Amino acid sequence: MVEGIPFAGFVLAGGRSLRMGRDKALLELGGVPLLLRTVGLIECVLATPAVIGHREAYQSLGLEVLADDWPGAGPLGGIATALRNSRAPWSLVVACDLPYLTKDWIRYLVGRALASEAEALLPLNRRGVEPLCAMYHKRGEPAIRRALERGTRRVNDALAGLRLETIGPAEWEDFDPEGLLFKNMNSPRDYEEARVRFGGSGGR
Repeated sequence: MVEGIPFAGFVLAGGRSLRMGRDKALLELGGVPLLLRTVGLIECVLATPAVIGHREAYQSLGLEVLADDWPGAGPLGGIATALRNSRAPWSLVVACDLPYLTKDWIRYLVGRALASEAEALLPLNRRGVEPLCAMYHKRGEPAIRRALERGTRRVNDALAGLRLETIGPAEWEDFDPEGLLFKNMNSPRDYEEARVRFGGSGGR
């Protein structure tokens, strides 16, 4: 765990899960709801993260749940909500539907932020940046809120107003030999694949 360093953690769990047909955050891998698994990974590195989402859905899990400032605005609204609530310069923001994340990768990502002068530090893959497993600096909050006020909803469009630093495959592939680190769980098929891979073990 990183001690004495001002970082905060947030998990985004406010999506409608339309393709899945039920709340992804509560689906279990190895008997553990995906949301709790994600919180547990972050707890290995930082303090217990807050959840951005529906209070009534997740407070029974014993988590701190913050209502989204921008309901209906997608993940960008969740990022803005996290930054408004954060008391730290850097905030780790992670979506709840990334079952293949590891604590080693999260520890590396947080450590990289220590030396960064950017307003957002993001992994970069062949499809582009991965904004839902990234570090955001408090300095970037005004630009993100202005983007939302203009009607912007795509995270990548809002990021165009920030100073970015990316972490390319040459760095993160060491943490991900199977190429699954940023694969999200959107559909029942994705869920079944994750259940097979974790085999009831509860994950890594």
